Amino acid sequence: LPQTARTKDHNAIFKDRCCFHRSDAGETMAWSESVDTLLANKDGLAAFRTFLKSEFSEENVEFWLACEDFKKTKSSTKITSKAQKIYSDFIQADAPKEINIDFHTKTHISQNISEPTLSCFDDAQRSVYSLMAKDSFPRFLRSEMYKELVKKQQHGNQKRWLPFL
Repeated sequence: LPQTARTKDHNAIFKDRCCFHRSDAGETMAWSESVDTLLANKDGLAAFRTFLKSEFSEENVEFWLACEDFKKTKSSTKITSKAQKIYSDFIQADAPKEINIDFHTKTHISQNISEPTLSCFDDAQRSVYSLMAKDSFPRFLRSEMYKELVKKQQHGNQKRWLPFL
């Protein structure tokens, strides 16, 4: 089999198993391009979540993901129930995963949560995204965790090409 076919077969075997250590060649390094690249990649997202947990700030990515899911909601009854869930989990005072957003954004959401729209969390989501992009993401790229993942991937790629290593 050509190298790409072997890589695809290998990835298919491990597709549903845990761990971001089995990324395609160059993929781990590609996460450093942008927070969007990282969040769009299943393994990158898992690694970033693990990092945020270590910093006690995983609520940010969880809120961002909940908003992404919420925006895809079609049913009006589900819009209301999902909005209430996001509000109670992340927005209301003393929420279990309360995110750090400004007073005006929080007040605006609180006033409109009784009749939610698909865009009701957009300002808060933008704020959390900005915080992750400007603060958490650069720290993730400087972290030992990320450096270790890149090193493991580079070492794994050498093994693939140099079977005697």
